[in-house]
Amino acid sequence: MSAQDFLRDYWQKRPLLIRGALADFAPPLTPEDLAGLACEEAALSRLIVRDPARDSWSVRTGPLDEAVFAQLPESHWTLLVQDVDKWDMDVSALLERFRFLPRWRVDDVMISYAVDGGGVGAHVDQYDVFLVQGLGQRRWRISDDASAPKAFRPELELKILAEFTPTHDWVLEPGDMLYLPPGFAHDGVAVGDCMTFSLGMRAPALAEMLGDLVDTLVEPLSEDDRYTDADLAPAADPYQIDAAALARVAHAVASLREMDDAHLHDWFGRYITSYRSAQTALAPPRNVSSADLDAALAKGSGVARFPWARTAWLDATATGHADSASAGTAALYVAGTSHICSRAFARLICEQREFAAAELQTLGGADKTVLLALLNQGQLVLTRPQRRSRR
Repeated sequence: MSAQDFLRDYWQKRPLLIRGALADFAPPLTPEDLAGLACEEAALSRLIVRDPARDSWSVRTGPLDEAVFAQLPESHWTLLVQDVDKWDMDVSALLERFRFLPRWRVDDVMISYAVDGGGVGAHVDQYDVFLVQGLGQRRWRISDDASAPKAFRPELELKILAEFTPTHDWVLEPGDMLYLPPGFAHDGVAVGDCMTFSLGMRAPALAEMLGDLVDTLVEPLSEDDRYTDADLAPAADPYQIDAAALARVAHAVASLREMDDAHLHDWFGRYITSYRSAQTALAPPRNVSSADLDAALAKGSGVARFPWARTAWLDATATGHADSASAGTAALYVAGTSHICSRAFARLICEQREFAAAELQTLGGADKTVLLALLNQGQLVLTRPQRRSRR
């Protein structure tokens, strides 16, 4: 199936099971690696244990202590770690198989390891997800009934559906992949020990987007910007909000309704590249000068992008930063910041996580300025020079 056919017939429309979709896929890390990552302070992890006799669930959030794993039962538990693509470049490489999707729409690669009977219960996600089976088998039951009840069990910490009637029942083998659009109820249960890679898409709620947009619009306002009525006339009824008052309010909020397309585009670029969690902090900003950068590159130092720095770019003409004559100019967005540079440099920063010195030594003035800005923000870091082999 071509990407075009998939997007036309299935994307955000109906589930799709693809047997052997990634037949050559070899999990780039082991269950022990995943458990070790769950013990890291900055990792987003959860350990979910079900007691089938009582039909009860317990949830523990990371960082986890190593001793916890020795105390787990033999069955019915699962470990989930989000953002594993930020920690491991081999896991990040899985995203290359999905280049037909906008990268700024991708949220993360979450990995779950479960023993027999382990799962998180029947639930509904509000985003697209691709479920790639890495090790072992997992049984997926899904419902394609759009009118099925979506109420949760109120007594549980997890958002598990109170009612779930599956319409499909599949067991996935290593290399199989299941695509689920938003809003489709599903329940995955391990058959023996298994590991599943979940590629989740980013789908911000409209309320969240509009809230951020309004925050951006009111940011320039100060305490001195207030409702005024210097033209006030004697009130016919002191309790009535009259037409003149409503006109003043409309005038006061007019700026919120007058955002042009260029400012809207620039806001969205900054918004969609902002990381959804502040849990992972940047290294302290540095003061790298142009001379410092030249010296480092001359010694063979490279540059690496901070793993949590989301990236995207726009044609600069769409943001009002350049006229139509600047066809090669781009607005580069990195972790919520905006930079004007060449389109080639924007693509380079978005495409790669590591950059060799040779790729950066011939940068033009604007591109080098952006490179320095990103280095000093901590979104890019200088790496150690590569050692030359001795003969």
